[in-house]
Amino acid sequence: MRTHRIRIDPVLVQAAIAAALSFAHLHDLAAAAGQDGWKAWAYPISVDLLLVAAWRRLRSGAAKAAGWCWFVVALVASLGANVATAGLLDLGDVPAWLRILVAGWPAVAFLGGTLLAHDPPGGDEEPVPDQNEAPAPPVTPTAPELPAAASQPAAHLTAAPVPPALVALARKVADDHRTRTGAAIDTPTLRTRLGVPLPLAEAIAAQLT
Repeated sequence: MRTHRIRIDPVLVQAAIAAALSFAHLHDLAAAAGQDGWKAWAYPISVDLLLVAAWRRLRSGAAKAAGWCWFVVALVASLGANVATAGLLDLGDVPAWLRILVAGWPAVAFLGGTLLAHDPPGGDEEPVPDQNEAPAPPVTPTAPELPAAASQPAAHLTAAPVPPALVALARKVADDHRTRTGAAIDTPTLRTRLGVPLPLAEAIAAQLT
C-alpha cells in the first residue's frame, strides 16, 4: 500500500499563528472595553471577515476603490488592537473614546460587509441611446469582394455573365445616385462606387439601361 505523507506548508503555519495572535488581541481589547462573553469573541471574527471580503473584492478587479477603503478600515482595526494590547494601553482602565469605537464597530463592519458582498450595479447594463442625438447618415452599400476572376483580362470579363446579385447592387447604387443628383449614373462613377474593373462596370451599365 502506498503511504501519503502530509506536507506542512510553513507559510500556512505562519499565517495561522499570526491570525491566532491577532484574534486573541482583538478579543482581549473587546473584553477590556466592556464587551464580555460571546460578544468579545465575535469582534475578531467580524474584523477578519471584513478583511476577507475586501481582499476578494480586490481580487475580482471590480470597484477596487471600495475594496481598498474597507481593507484599510479592517487593517487599522486589527493593527490598533495588536498595538493597544502590547502594553501601551492599560486594559484595566480603557478610555471612553476607545469604548465608543469598540461599541460602534459592529455597525461599521455590517455596512462594509454588506457593500462588499454585492457587485456594483450597472456593470452589465447596455448604454441607453440619447434621444437628442442626431441619427447616423445612411450607409451606401458597397460591392462585395470579387473573386480572382475579376482581375483577369477584359476579354474574359465581357464574355462571362454578370452575377445577378452584382446587378441588383448596381441598380441600388444607380437609384441612390439618381435620387441625390437627379441624373443617371455614368460608367466611371458606377465603377468607383462598386470597386470593379472598367470592363465589368461597362457590362453592368449595359444591363441597367
